[in-house]
Amino acid sequence: MSTPSLEDLIELGSIQDAQGLRGQLKVRPYSSDPVALLSSKTVWLSLLPRMAAAQASVKPSLELYQLKQAKMHSGTVVITLDGVTDRDQALALKGARILVARDTFPKAEADSYYWVDLIGCDAINLQGVNLGQVLDVTENGAHGVIALGNLGDGTTKQLIPFVKDVVQSVDLSKKLITLDWQADW
Repeated sequence: MSTPSLEDLIELGSIQDAQGLRGQLKVRPYSSDPVALLSSKTVWLSLLPRMAAAQASVKPSLELYQLKQAKMHSGTVVITLDGVTDRDQALALKGARILVARDTFPKAEADSYYWVDLIGCDAINLQGVNLGQVLDVTENGAHGVIALGNLGDGTTKQLIPFVKDVVQSVDLSKKLITLDWQADW
């Protein structure tokens, strides 16, 4: 398998520590429902910290691993990678970022979306006013929140709850989200 481009890989979490003595890894997932990580068969690990990887002069080093097992455990995901068989090997991977090819994600259920697919969508309100583009999607504990702004400068204009009462429609093919929201709220 050839190394995919970074644009094709989605970062799903990072390795926090070793778990046990047999090479298991404790992963902090970036999602409260890490379905894509739990269902993956292969993962790419980047041993460069996020800040170093963001520098244009630093090319991230990616290593492919077969994922033997992944399960939820006390708010983290515990994974077993092929070839990582003891605690020392697991500790050597501490801090590594876990990436998965976007095309391997399971199909989202109806009216469900992978947050990464929402980034870059234009958001308009019911009156057709452009509210901005989705810069980021986060969770506040109760529900998702989309940050709207201008992708060109990355400036956030407003945070809007991503809930059924507000989100009227999502058309990923057109990269368009229609919201029941006013521009001056």
